[in-house]
Formats: sequence, structure tokens, C-alpha cells
Amino acid sequence: MATKLEKTYHDPEIGEIKLVRSAGLRRMSIKVHPLKGVRINVPWLVPYGIAIAFFMSKKDWVISTIERQRQKYGAVKAMTPPEIEAMRAEAKRVLPGRLAILAERYGFTYGRVTIRHNSSNWGSCSGRGNVSLNLNLVRLPRVLCDYVLLHELCHLRHHDHGPAFHLLLEHVCTDNLLKLAAEGDQEAIALAREAAASKSKYPLDRVMTASIRKYPLV
Repeated sequence: MATKLEKTYHDPEIGEIKLVRSAGLRRMSIKVHPLKGVRINVPWLVPYGIAIAFFMSKKDWVISTIERQRQKYGAVKAMTPPEIEAMRAEAKRVLPGRLAILAERYGFTYGRVTIRHNSSNWGSCSGRGNVSLNLNLVRLPRVLCDYVLLHELCHLRHHDHGPAFHLLLEHVCTDNLLKLAAEGDQEAIALAREAAASKSKYPLDRVMTASIRKYPLV
């Protein structure tokens, strides 16, 4: 028996909207993605008419969210399969080597490295010390890519996002940022200035995270 069914509804203002009916889902929800568009998650026994009525009640929010994403990300487009494969090849060529350099520099030891293509995160670190990296990392400026790699390396010692993790991350990111700035990396120089002016408890984490949000996963 199928556990997921998909139907398309066309709204005259927004365009194509996907209605995805899933087994085990208890509540309806709406997701707006800058590349994937609007999706309505529908519980299995809820009629599509009810789902469309739910969408209409949230339509103003959907339109405002689409506009905010356009202002934030600008013109972004979904990548073609050949483009994704080219990006995967570049990621496999670049990311493991850069991770190894940063790990050696700051005294981290990890297990396997995998390159993945997902829409949920830029990277992850397992309890066994294996690191997973999103192929989208090659789209980021070097300083932001390094931040994600260092973030995952720091999880080798601290598996949560507590104070000890953030202190370690701030330490290694500060050192790496200064090295890149000394090499003339303009993005690193700009972020260093922004972090220096920040009153956040963890300034580098704040400015790096805010900068990465400008790049949607494709």
C-alpha cells in the first residue's frame, strides 16, 4: 500500500502547489521553499478540499513568505541533474582535503567522510566520529565553508550545542578567520569586522550563521 500520494493544485496568484498526502501524518502544515515552492502536507484521511481551504486561510502568510524569500535570496533556480553531478564531483575533490587540513591544524581525529545531497543541513557528525558534508558547501565562500567544517569537527568533542562546544568553535574559527584574513580573503576580513562589532556572546557563530542563511540549499 502506498504511504504517500501527491496532487497538484494551481493557484492563480502563486502558481503550482503540491498537496502531499502521507500516512501517519496527524496535522496539516504548509512549507514554502525558495526553490521547491509551496507544499501542503495532508493527513491521509483528510479530503483535498479541506487541505485547499486550509491553504486559502493561510494564503496571505504564504505570499508574504515567498516575498521575504525573494528579497533574501534573490533569483535562485533549481539545478539540473548534470549541474548537481558536477557539483558533487567538485565537492568530492575539494571537501575531504580541506577537512583533513583543518582537522590536522586543530587536533581533531575523525572517521569516514561522506558527501551527500540533502535539503536539511550543511553537515553532520555521528556519534562514531564520521562526518557527512553537503555537496552545496562548494557554493559557499571559503570562510563560510570552513565554518561548517569546523562546526562538525567540534562536534567530535562536544555532541551538543552547549557552552563548551561554542567556546571551542569560537576559538578555532577565530584562528582560522585571522589566517584567511591575513591571506587577503575579503569575505573573511568583512566577517572579522562584523564579529568584532557584535555584542553577541558567540559573535563568530552569529555572523557566520547569518551569512550562510543567504545561501539556500539547492
